[in-house]
Amino acid sequence: MSDLIAYHLDDGIATLSLNNGKVNAISPDVIAAFNAALDQATTDRAVVIITGQPGILSGGYDLKVMTAGPQQAVSLVTAGSTLARRLLSHPFPVVVACPGHAVAKGAFLLLSADYRIGVDGPFSIGLNEVQIGMTMHHAGIELARDRLRKSAFHRSVINAEMFNPQDAVGAGFLDKVVPAQELQNAALEAARQLKKLNMSAHKNTKLKVRKALLEALDSAILLDQEYHG
Repeated sequence: MSDLIAYHLDDGIATLSLNNGKVNAISPDVIAAFNAALDQATTDRAVVIITGQPGILSGGYDLKVMTAGPQQAVSLVTAGSTLARRLLSHPFPVVVACPGHAVAKGAFLLLSADYRIGVDGPFSIGLNEVQIGMTMHHAGIELARDRLRKSAFHRSVINAEMFNPQDAVGAGFLDKVVPAQELQNAALEAARQLKKLNMSAHKNTKLKVRKALLEALDSAILLDQEYHG
């Protein structure tokens, strides 16, 4: 397994820990490592916990890649959107234990999971693309439209409003907030509860519930590949 994503399996729960520098940037190598880890978790028939480092889940896409040229940026966004689609349709439950900041693609990881736990503290969660001069990609818009509360969707996507962890629950980025020292145990407890599900029923129901979203993402990913603006 890659150094960028540590993989730890214990009692049917696979923990994927993102570890790529100070902001846990999402690069092509990180996405490849994510996909390999999800392949392994599927083989292991494990409930998945995705987490980061103390203080941060991820600050978003690797800006070195995003600014290298239009084709590199489109390629990275396509890979990232395809990863989001995969997480949304993963055959086993996916929990995100967010240890702090989750910005841009970091926040989209939250929107791609089945259950999201954050930590209390001075952390920012949200989609800052418009703030940093990036027109939001179609796949991001569709994912945010489906998973965010309607009242927060426009504020988040169009205004680049950032939320503290408590407000991120109301917005739809998180399901629960706990003290930082309780995050690991809270994530494990959530995963243990999800382990009790009938996995075939979970998978089939998930695909029914998200059918329209997955189809919208498929169309959006194709649109984003045509866009070089």
